[in-house]
Amino acid sequence: MADDSIPRRGFLVGAGTALAAGLASPAPVDAQTAPAASTAPTAVPAPADAEPLLTLNATEAAFIVAAVDTLIPADELSPSGSACGVAAFIDRQLAGAYGSGARLYRAGPFRNGKPELGYQLALTPREFFRAGVAAANDWTRKTYGRELDRLKEADREAALRAMEAGKAEFVGLGGKAFFEALLQITMEGFFADPIYGGNRDMASWKMVGYPGLPATYREDIKRYFGKRYDKAPQSIADFS
Repeated sequence: MADDSIPRRGFLVGAGTALAAGLASPAPVDAQTAPAASTAPTAVPAPADAEPLLTLNATEAAFIVAAVDTLIPADELSPSGSACGVAAFIDRQLAGAYGSGARLYRAGPFRNGKPELGYQLALTPREFFRAGVAAANDWTRKTYGRELDRLKEADREAALRAMEAGKAEFVGLGGKAFFEALLQITMEGFFADPIYGGNRDMASWKMVGYPGLPATYREDIKRYFGKRYDKAPQSIADFS
């Protein structure tokens, strides 16, 4: 990739340091050659063992699976984002207190704020993601002729990069704000305790050598000082 300042999976540095996918401008629909029927990309399939959805509809779930698998592709480091349960984590979070905005002040007034002030919309996180997925798919249909989950891999990457760069014009909300919220919840799902639905089989913890739940490491620090920590990680479920 020519611009590797923020490479694919670049946010998987250390124990969860976040860097987004790099920036690039997508090619418009009329500048692309339509693929032959036999080579047309198909929708990104849901994992075979996908959990029942709690709040996402089929279109939203397909978008989330495609997005998290683009941000966290399967490789020698770990399985793909959806295979690690990230899409299930997002569905659970949006179905619960976080999704309903239980801890957000929502009485208004809602004015345009500076970027450093953070989220300023009247929407709950669930409503925000619903609107964001719809706006993103509208934009990719106009730009590439298909919804995000039906794009080729390179086009999915370019679409997310355009959102990150603020180059994707969404109706009703900012494409950059949506990308940042999507990236944040994707990272949370990948690195959180598996009890919340993501980080299946503690794949990310094994990848970075994170020990998991135990809060006291005094003896292990002595034992493993200057050595590789080779103990298997433990989750909340292991102590329940």
